[in-house]
Amino acid sequence: MALAEDTKTQPTPQTFVFSHAKDCAFETGLRPYASYRDLGMKEGSAGAAVAHVIRFHGPCTDDVRIWHTHDVEFQMVYVLKGWVVAEMEGHPPERMDAGSAWMQPPKIRHRLVDFSDDCEVLEVVLPADFETELA
Repeated sequence: MALAEDTKTQPTPQTFVFSHAKDCAFETGLRPYASYRDLGMKEGSAGAAVAHVIRFHGPCTDDVRIWHTHDVEFQMVYVLKGWVVAEMEGHPPERMDAGSAWMQPPKIRHRLVDFSDDCEVLEVVLPADFETELA
């Protein structure tokens, strides 16, 4: 049985985006213990996705270790430098070193437990604008 044409999902309009480290600065963002380098994917995807490099600033305190959730469709993190310990509800804390990655299901309760002084991660989230709730 074929789907009617009007029930097909229309693709999000996309444009070319180039992002060079030499042209971008890290800025304060969602959290005071981190700075963010936006990679321009929000604009290129018409808001369907956001990608940024996050640089964590120590020390890791109890303010960092707060459980929270994100109302997203997709979220993945890739460790570029250093290490980070993340904990997802129902799973023990996991140390992720440079080259490690994780994907977390939508609205899963999670937190950071610790990170190295040189920790940097790449994070990709769909959609670009989403809510964070303390849990």
